[in-house]
Amino acid sequence: MATYKKRGYKPETKEEKQHDVEENSTTAEVFNTLDETASKTEDWVIGNQKYIFVIIAVVAAVVLGYLGYNEFIAKPKQTEAMNDMYQAQKYYDQAVNATAQKDSLFGLALNGGEGKFGMLDIISEYSGTPSANMANYYAGMAYLNMKDYKNAVSFLGDFSGDDEILAPMAKGCIGDAFVQLNQQDDALGYYEEAAKMRTNEFTTPMFLYKAGVTALDLGKTDVALKHFKNIKENYPTSAEGTNIDIFIGKAEALASN
Repeated sequence: MATYKKRGYKPETKEEKQHDVEENSTTAEVFNTLDETASKTEDWVIGNQKYIFVIIAVVAAVVLGYLGYNEFIAKPKQTEAMNDMYQAQKYYDQAVNATAQKDSLFGLALNGGEGKFGMLDIISEYSGTPSANMANYYAGMAYLNMKDYKNAVSFLGDFSGDDEILAPMAKGCIGDAFVQLNQQDDALGYYEEAAKMRTNEFTTPMFLYKAGVTALDLGKTDVALKHFKNIKENYPTSAEGTNIDIFIGKAEALASN
C-alpha cells in the first residue's frame, strides 16, 4: 500500500533509505523508458516524414479530386447530357403516341435528327452519366418496338435502376424480346425476376401473368399455377386478375392430364 510522506520528510532507518533509493531508481527508469520511446517515435517520424507527407497528400488529393469531379465535371456533364437528350426523348414520345410511321420516329430517337443527338449518341458521348443510363432504356425500348430483339436485349440489359416502374419494366421487356427470339426459358426467368423486383399493382401482376403463360407454353403447369394463384390471392383487382380464374382452370386441367 502506498504511504503518504510529509513535506521535508527524511529517511532515518537503513531500510527507509534503501526503499527511497529503489523508488527513485524505478521512477528514473520509467522516465528514461518514456524518453527513449519518445525519441524512437521522433526518429521514426523524421526518418519517414517523406512517406507520411506523400500519404497525406494522396488522401487529400483523392478527397479533393472526388469533390472537384462531382462539382466541376460530373454535374455540368449531366446537365449538358440532359439538354442534348431532349430532342431524342421528344422523338421517342412521338413514336409511342403515333399511329403511323412509328419506326421512322423510333429511328430518329435512336440516331438523332435536325442536327441533334439521338439516344445512341448520348450513350456514347456521356458514358457514366444518369442520362446515358436512361438512354439505354429508351434505346432498348425503341429496338423492341422496331422488332430488333437482339439489340433490345443488349441495351435494356445495360440499363440499371431502382425505379418502382422502370426497373421491372426493363427486366420484363427483356423477357418479351426473348419470347420473340423463341427463347422461352430465358423469357420465363426474366419475367419471374421482373415480378419479384418490385411489389405494386401494375408491374407485379403483369409479369406474373406473362410468367404463367410462358410456363404453360413450356409445359410447366405447376409453375404456371403458382403464378396465376399469386395474382388471384394478392392482385385480384388488377387487369390481369379480372380473368385469372380462366387461366387457373386451364393450368389445372393440363396438370391433371
